[in-house]
Amino acid sequence: MNAIAALLTLLSGLVLAAGGGWLLSLGGSIYYVSAGIVLLITAFLLFNRRPFALVLYAAFLIGTAVWAFFESGYDWWPLAARLGFFLILGIILLLPGVAHPKRSRLESDRRMASNETTNAKAVLAVITIVIAIGTLGSIANPTHELEGQLPDAVVSAEPDMGNNATTGDNDWHAYGRTGYGQRYSPLSQITPENVSKLKLAWSYQTGDVKGEGDTNEFTYQATPIKIGNTLYLCTPHNWAIALDADTGEKKWEYKADVVADGQRQHQTCRGLSYWAGDAAATGAAASTASETATATADNGQADAASATPAPAAASTGSGAACSSRLFLPTATAKLIALDPQTGEVCKDFADNGQLDLTHNMPFKQHGYYYSTSPPVVANGKIVVAGAVNDNYDINSPSGVIRAYDVRSGKLLWNWDSGNPDDTAPFDPNNPDQKYTVSSPNSWSVGSVDEKLGLVYFPMGNRTPDQLGRYRNEHEEKYATSVVALDLNNGQAKWVHQFIHHDLWDMDTPAQPTLMDISTASGVVPSLVVPTKQGDIYVLDRRTGDAVLPVREVKAPQGTIEGEHSAPTQPESALNFKPDPLTEGKMWGGTPFDQLWCRIQFKTLRYEGQYTPPSLQGTIVYPGNFGVFNWGGIAVDPKRQVMFGMPLQLAFVSQLVPKEALGKDVQMNVGEQGVNSNEGAPYAVNMHPFLSPLGVPCQQPPWGSVAGVDLRTGKTAWKHKNGTIHDLSPLPLPITMGVPGIGGPMITGSGVVFMGAAVDDYLRAYDLTTGKVLWDARLPAGGQATPMTYLNSKNEQMVVLVVGGHGSIGTKLGDYVMAYKLAQ
Repeated sequence: MNAIAALLTLLSGLVLAAGGGWLLSLGGSIYYVSAGIVLLITAFLLFNRRPFALVLYAAFLIGTAVWAFFESGYDWWPLAARLGFFLILGIILLLPGVAHPKRSRLESDRRMASNETTNAKAVLAVITIVIAIGTLGSIANPTHELEGQLPDAVVSAEPDMGNNATTGDNDWHAYGRTGYGQRYSPLSQITPENVSKLKLAWSYQTGDVKGEGDTNEFTYQATPIKIGNTLYLCTPHNWAIALDADTGEKKWEYKADVVADGQRQHQTCRGLSYWAGDAAATGAAASTASETATATADNGQADAASATPAPAAASTGSGAACSSRLFLPTATAKLIALDPQTGEVCKDFADNGQLDLTHNMPFKQHGYYYSTSPPVVANGKIVVAGAVNDNYDINSPSGVIRAYDVRSGKLLWNWDSGNPDDTAPFDPNNPDQKYTVSSPNSWSVGSVDEKLGLVYFPMGNRTPDQLGRYRNEHEEKYATSVVALDLNNGQAKWVHQFIHHDLWDMDTPAQPTLMDISTASGVVPSLVVPTKQGDIYVLDRRTGDAVLPVREVKAPQGTIEGEHSAPTQPESALNFKPDPLTEGKMWGGTPFDQLWCRIQFKTLRYEGQYTPPSLQGTIVYPGNFGVFNWGGIAVDPKRQVMFGMPLQLAFVSQLVPKEALGKDVQMNVGEQGVNSNEGAPYAVNMHPFLSPLGVPCQQPPWGSVAGVDLRTGKTAWKHKNGTIHDLSPLPLPITMGVPGIGGPMITGSGVVFMGAAVDDYLRAYDLTTGKVLWDARLPAGGQATPMTYLNSKNEQMVVLVVGGHGSIGTKLGDYVMAYKLAQ
């Protein structure tokens, strides 16, 4: 045992001394090289069976504990990474046979040496126990927690929730329940007091699973919609499925002709869109006309011609075929119209029910353009945007946004951010009319205010994301922003940009949320949009002006030849930007991979947020995974408060000269890894900033939940979210604050539902305090946004699509899970 302990100590010392010397040469901490030297001396003494080795190691533990405390504070996870391995090694040194004298010694000398060893082990045992207990005690220290409460007073008893005349509270008609994207339902049958009684009511498996040839990012992100007593959802391969809202039994299924294509960066479908039909719209017109005229006159921001009444919901239980419609976007860039009653294709729409979205595209590489998000349906139009592969080719399809007639599929207008002033519809049959190459796109979900006659889209960037030299002045203006388009003609009414000259792939990822906010100046029709960089912007949705203050802050400079970076960047007063990284905030599962992370931190370029991409590699923090992503936020329009899930994960972005790429480098297998940027002099290598053990290099927490009062912009509470149940060899329920992707949903009783975290649970939270009220174990990753409705028996149901997410490594599946209160 002595030889094993000595060898383990020797190897540890060699690694720490060598790596620590490298770190010190980069200007890093002296601790690691010092620790390595002490361990090497300890190993030498152990090989010679000297009891002083144990005393020296005890002193080393004391010094390490003092260093760890002063560097990281009394915080469990940083302390565990610094001390855990050394405490285990200390226990090994206490085992029988370690540092005991050789039998060849004289009996008196051996007895004396044994006494010295016993005394030394006693010292080491006491030090090890004390440090271990002290370290374990830090688990109870509520670091990274902000305790507080959101105001529970009702500010607006009858808020504008985007409902049309006959939507009602029982259904969920759009991705965010209505075109306002609030992800809020007034239903209040499930309360903080009884939510613990939720039980699984039914589950359904779609049968759509990842197959050979599918891209790595095969993800279930769908939020079902509910019309009448039917749920409608889509699957990653673009199957549309109708389920009975009471039982989960399948009513019909439509399978789009979508096959695996490794050139797609994403294989997902976030949802279907619903058109209620002409009859309902006619019935709603009279009741909304006066409201429309009043809204237009009061705000003066929307033209009278663009202020149009909102269509109301129609029953899907009767009527002629396709009198109402579902719209299914596909990974093959098709838009398909379906009859909600039967699942049959509406043949009178476009070309036998299918609209080819590649018309007038400047380039049509297969797998490079597709639609992952449900289009916006409003005012007899269906407004469609699309996703373009990042960083594959500088000559890629356009990011154009287009409006089509909801009945015929006729193109009504097209807004191309690369040529924004000309919105007159192109002729789909004219090969000479082409949209702008690679112009900024909108891959996420749009929102609509039909009273104002405006549709709002979160905008991405022109590919390639890290090279700005290819952008024209219009693309610079509209990239990484939110834009308001006139529903009638597609003209841009206003734009608010969130990053100037974006070089970091910080696409605006989430659906803008519309709600009215009470301010000192009166009620402001507002738009709330979270961003990848951590800002949450609250804007007047009539004008794009800031409701909460926005300022410009200085940004790091210095780029590659032929490039530039903006001298300042916007920052909202409401933001969840993490503190800048430092070497002391590097982390790992052991001191060894933490040392590796420290070396990388010193080797890579990092001068804070917005450090430009570089040839040496740049740390992008927050990373392009985002503080917020497509899951967005949820709001309570009555209390005017918000629930969100901010994340903090660092990425590495490196520009690679094409001549430096080896022939065996695998490229274009997803957003992460090496992407070729065909036509550009540089490829880009982008990946999470991870240790050799595959854990983030910056210390946890990596994921939180937070509650914000939108009237003041103040964060009332913030808590770590998610456990290490599915991240560690043992299923430990330790709340660490783990990554996640997905969105929340709020109910009228103040209960929030969200899956998202990588530990495969659906949770219910108290909106007022953020505390977890209930959780349910899921059979796969819950990386979708839940929804709620009343079934035909007047029971409130909560539904989540459970299928996992390829890029964050959660378990894949094909489940739809529905919960209700136990009787």
